[in-house]
Amino acid sequence: MTSALAPQKPEPPNRPTDSAEGRPPTAGLGDIGRGYLDQVRAGELGALPAVAGLVVLCVFFALLRPVFLSNLNFANLLTQSAGSIAIAMGLVFVLLLGEIDLSAGYASGVCAAVLAILLTNHGWPWYAAVAAAVLTGAVIGLLIGTLVAKVGIPSFVVTLAAFLGFQGIVLILLKEGTNISIKDPTILAIANDNLSPALGWVLLACCAAGYTALQLRRSRDRRGRGLAGTPAALLAVRTGTVVVLGGVAVYLLNQERSRNIVIGSLTGVPLVVPVIGALVLLGTFTLQRTGFGLHIYAVGGSAEAARRAGINVAFIRTAAFVICSCLAAVGGIIAASRGNSVDPNTGGSNVLLLAVGSAVIGGTSLFGGRGRVVDAVLGGLVVAVIQNGMGLMGYSSGVKYAVTGSVLLVAAGVDAMSRRRTARR
Repeated sequence: MTSALAPQKPEPPNRPTDSAEGRPPTAGLGDIGRGYLDQVRAGELGALPAVAGLVVLCVFFALLRPVFLSNLNFANLLTQSAGSIAIAMGLVFVLLLGEIDLSAGYASGVCAAVLAILLTNHGWPWYAAVAAAVLTGAVIGLLIGTLVAKVGIPSFVVTLAAFLGFQGIVLILLKEGTNISIKDPTILAIANDNLSPALGWVLLACCAAGYTALQLRRSRDRRGRGLAGTPAALLAVRTGTVVVLGGVAVYLLNQERSRNIVIGSLTGVPLVVPVIGALVLLGTFTLQRTGFGLHIYAVGGSAEAARRAGINVAFIRTAAFVICSCLAAVGGIIAASRGNSVDPNTGGSNVLLLAVGSAVIGGTSLFGGRGRVVDAVLGGLVVAVIQNGMGLMGYSSGVKYAVTGSVLLVAAGVDAMSRRRTARR
């Protein structure tokens, strides 16, 4: 018989439940809406400015130039932005640490030159040439990351020196200006071929199913931690939005967009779209579902606190630069595919501007610790819409650069103000 004087186990704290089984309650749509508004007031804007800007820009250019909404122009938007989006996704990893990589543009040019030389001049198979190009990017990132993390040179100085040096390396590889054509059909297909219309619908169905499964798993995980689950209505709204927007996009891209069908038909989702989608999934999983990704956010939030917590800060920094340069290599491969060749301007001109602008405009903070891979996609689409829309309106390249730079400055200003507001709260 248990004595009344025996120590008793403390009762677990009471928690509101939604059933007799003790499950945590499901938050209502109103509660979620109010919580989101509270986050916005606190300065946690996330991708809201990028999404709002994208909608406003699309409406603006559609009203002034109805051809902007044509399926041909829509496909051009996706293909012309793919290369800079790939580079921007790599820059997200570096920006999350509060660092910068000014060499990513010309690093993509070096990797594209390696690809073209091995394919055209040495007859390598496409998969070996692609592997060599990505490996070149990894070596570049390892060198930059070591100088930053181990030697202690500021990333701005290291990558500025690399920016200048890689221009010379591209010229050396291309023999002071030689244009190397790419004839490999697999490489050319990346940015120039399209999925069949049926395969486009299959891809949409897989994306919708995967997104739904991810949302359900996330809600289940929250319940497992004793938090409120996501209401079914909100899950339906999110999934429905993905299906509707994706369905409209696939429908438009499946329509004939060839100017002369006698020469050839042009239908289907561009092949580069699932390539970028796969990179987004891989990058998002790395940042949000792995210990490595959590360590990146921790180092970006406070490197000293991360070091005291036992995180190898030097390794995290070096790895981030390696990932950035590898994705720059992918961007260079996409650019080489789209241009059917590699020349000294590959990776130069406005490539770095567009890539950095894509990451920052999409919502990744320049101060570190806040951002997602999908931000690069949203920001890349904003930049592409500006470039494309102003081109349709007949503006010069100078005006395009000025407007894009102004949008980047506004995005950085919004980021700085939101951080100050968050700190005050």
